[in-house]
Amino acid sequence: MKYDTTDTEVDIENGLSDEQVKQRIERGQYNQQVDQISKSYQEIIKDNIFTLFNLINAILAGFIIFIGSWRNLLFMGVILSNIIIGILQEIRAKRVLDKLSLITQSTVKARRNGQWTEIHIEDVVLDDILSLTTSNQIIADAMVLKGRIEVNESLVTGESDIIVKLPGDELYSGSFVVSGNAVCQVLHVGNDNYAQTIMKDAKIFKKHKSQLRDSINYIIKIIGFVIIPMGLALFFKQYFVSGYSFEEAIVAMVAALVGMIPEGLVLLTSVALAVGTINLARKKTLVQELYCIETLARVDTLCLDKTGTITEGNMQVEDILVLQKEAGDIKALLADFHAALQDENATAMAIRSYVGEAQNKVKAKKLLPFSSARKCSAVTFEDNQTYILGAYEFVCSEPDPTIMKEIQKQANLGNRVLVFMKSDSAIEFDDIDTHGTPLALILLSDPIRKEAPQTLDYFLSQGVDVKIISGDDPCTVHAIAQKAHLKDHDKYIDASTLQDKDIPEAVKKYTIFGRVSPMQKKLMIAALKQQGHITAMIGDGVNDVMALKEADCSISVAQGSEAAKNIANLVLLDNNFSHMPHIVDEGRRVINNIQRAASLFLVKTTFSTMLAFLTLFLIRRYPFEPIQLTLISSLTIGIPSFFLALEPNHARVEGNFLLNVFSKAFPGALCVVLSVVFVHFLGNVFPINDAQMTTMTVLLTGTSSMIVLYRVCIPFTRLRFIVFVVMLSLFVAAIVLLPNLFVLVRLNFYQAICTFGAMAAIPIVMDFFFRFGNKLKLKERLEKVGK
Repeated sequence: MKYDTTDTEVDIENGLSDEQVKQRIERGQYNQQVDQISKSYQEIIKDNIFTLFNLINAILAGFIIFIGSWRNLLFMGVILSNIIIGILQEIRAKRVLDKLSLITQSTVKARRNGQWTEIHIEDVVLDDILSLTTSNQIIADAMVLKGRIEVNESLVTGESDIIVKLPGDELYSGSFVVSGNAVCQVLHVGNDNYAQTIMKDAKIFKKHKSQLRDSINYIIKIIGFVIIPMGLALFFKQYFVSGYSFEEAIVAMVAALVGMIPEGLVLLTSVALAVGTINLARKKTLVQELYCIETLARVDTLCLDKTGTITEGNMQVEDILVLQKEAGDIKALLADFHAALQDENATAMAIRSYVGEAQNKVKAKKLLPFSSARKCSAVTFEDNQTYILGAYEFVCSEPDPTIMKEIQKQANLGNRVLVFMKSDSAIEFDDIDTHGTPLALILLSDPIRKEAPQTLDYFLSQGVDVKIISGDDPCTVHAIAQKAHLKDHDKYIDASTLQDKDIPEAVKKYTIFGRVSPMQKKLMIAALKQQGHITAMIGDGVNDVMALKEADCSISVAQGSEAAKNIANLVLLDNNFSHMPHIVDEGRRVINNIQRAASLFLVKTTFSTMLAFLTLFLIRRYPFEPIQLTLISSLTIGIPSFFLALEPNHARVEGNFLLNVFSKAFPGALCVVLSVVFVHFLGNVFPINDAQMTTMTVLLTGTSSMIVLYRVCIPFTRLRFIVFVVMLSLFVAAIVLLPNLFVLVRLNFYQAICTFGAMAAIPIVMDFFFRFGNKLKLKERLEKVGK
C-alpha cells in the first residue's frame, strides 16, 4: 500500500530509506525540539553577568575610580566572586542535569529500510512511518494509516474527552495515546507542528508557582525603582546642601547604594537550588523544573497511585478461577484475546506471560483496546463471538451475587480481580454487550515494596497527608494500604459512586479512593488546592497526566508513560518511591536555608534604605564608607550565608517567604538605625568629628549584625558555632589590626564608654523588638492582610 506525501511516495511496509532520510535532514525537515532541561553555557554566563545589580555596581565602581578612592573598590571583589561562584555552580548543575536527561529522552518506533527501529524524537523526519501504542506521546503531527487508537488531546485543546482516531484522521503533537495501536505518517516536523510548544511548556522553563522567586523579584523591583533617584538625591543633599566635597559626596552616595543592594541574595538562591539539584541527581532524581524544589518543601498532601509506589508495579497472575467449565480452554481463549488486542499495559503483559502464546491465531474483526476511562477491553472475532476483559461492575449490568462475593473476598486479600466474559453481540462503535456470560475470574497481584511502610511512616511523621487515588477496586487498594500500614486505611470509597460536586467533601473525609477516572483525579487535586493544601502528585500512566498537570508539584518515574514524564517536574530515574523522603528533605533543606540566609542579606538592605532616607531629611552625611559596609556584610552576611545555605535543615516550610524573612531582619535593621541616631544625638551634645562618628557607627552596626547572625545560628550546631566564632574573630581582628584600611580612628574615653554601653544594650533592645512583634502577632496579621 502506498500513500501520496509531500514530494514522494512512501511504502508503508518499507518506510523511508537512508537516502530519503538524508535528503530530508539536509532540507531541515527533521523534528527539531526546543525544549531543554538546562540553560546553555552562554545563557548561564549572560544571566550571571548582565544583571541590573551588576550594572549598578559597575557604575558605582566607575564613580569610585573617577575620584581615585581605590580602597573603597573592595566591594567589587565581592561582586566578582559572586559572579564566578554563580557561573561555576550553574555549569556544574547543568552538566549533571544534561547527563540525567539523556536517560529520559523520548524515543519512537519508526519504519526504516523495511524494519522497525527505535529512534530519538529529533531524528524523526517528514513522511516517516511511525508505530504508536498505548501511553506513547505523539511527537509530531501525523495521519493514521492503519489501526485504531484513542487519544487524549487535553494538552493541546484543554478538553479531556477521549477521541477515536481511524485511518485518514490527523493526530496532533502533544496529545497522547490512551489505548490501541496504529501506524501513522508524519505530516509536520519541528516548528511546523500544530502544538510545537506543548512539550516545551511541560519542561523546566515553564512558569512554576514560587513564593521564593516572586519574593526576590519583588525585592529587586522595589530596589531597582528606588535606587537611582535615591542616589541622585543623596549626592545633591551632601554636595550642595551639607557642603561636603565632591569626593566625599560620591563616596557617601556609593556607600548608601551598595548597602541597599542585596548583591548576594540572588546568587545564594541560584547556588542553593543548583546544589539541591545536584544532590537530588545523586538520588537518581531528575529535576525538570528548578523551583519545584521549593514546592516540595511546602507540600502537605501527597497523592499517589498504589502501582509503582506502594507496590512494585510488576503485575502477576496468581490464578484463574473458571466459572464456566464448558467454555473450553480459558488460557487458550485469553491467549487469542491478547494476541489480537496487542495491548502493552502491565495487566496485559502479565496475562500474556501466564497463558503463553496464542495457538489458534483466530482473526479479529473488531477491537476495543483497554482504556482507564472504560475499565475494560474487548475483541470481536470473525466467528462473531465477542470476549470482554475488565472490572466486573463495569462490564456486567446484572451482577451475580455469588461472583460479587468471590470478588470481594479476593479484593480483601489484596488481589486485583478482572472478569473474562463472552457475548454473542459484536462491538458496536465503542459499546459492548453488558449481558454476556462470565467465563472466568483472573486474579492478579502486585507485591508491596519492602520500603513502602517506612516511607509512608516518614510522611506521617512530617505532617504530610497521604491519599491513594487508584483505578482499582477500592477493597483491593484498602487491603494493600493496610499491609503497608498506611494511616486511616479504613477510610476508603468507590469513586465511581461520586458525582463531581461530591469530590470536595470526599477528599476531606477519605484517604483511599478506588475506581477513580482520570478526570476525577484532576478534580480531586483541584479540590485539595482550593481547600488551601499544597499538593504533590505521583503518577506514571496516561490516566495521571491531567492530575499531574493540576498538582503543585508533579512526580513521575522513568518507566512511566512518555506523557507523564514530559509533564512531571521531577522524574524518579530508578523508579524507587523510597527516594521521596530524601527528595522532600532536600527541598526543605534548600528553602529553609535560603530563608535563613536571606534574613541576613535583608538586614543590610533594610537599614541601608532607612539610613538613606534619614540622610536626606535628618542627618548631614551617610554614616558609612563602601569599604566599611563591605567588611560588615562580608563577615556577618556573605560568608556565613553560604555555609548556612548548605547544611541539613528538614523542618517543614510554612508561612510567607517575604514575611518570614523580614520578621527576622527588621529588628536587626531597626537596631542599626537607632544606633546611628544615637551616635548623631551624641554628636550634637559632645564634640565628635565625622571620623569618630563613623567609627562608633561601624562598631555598633557590626555588633547588631553579629547578634542577628547569632540569632540565625540558634540552635547551635558544630558548623554554626564554628562559623559564628570565626566571623566574630575576623571582625574583631579587622577592627584592631587594620583600622586604617577600614577608615577607623581611635575613640576617646567618653566615646568608648558610650559605644560599649550601646553595644551592651543592643541585644536587649533587639530582643524587645522580637517579643513586641510576637506579642502583637504582627507577622500573622500581615499574612492575613496579604491573603
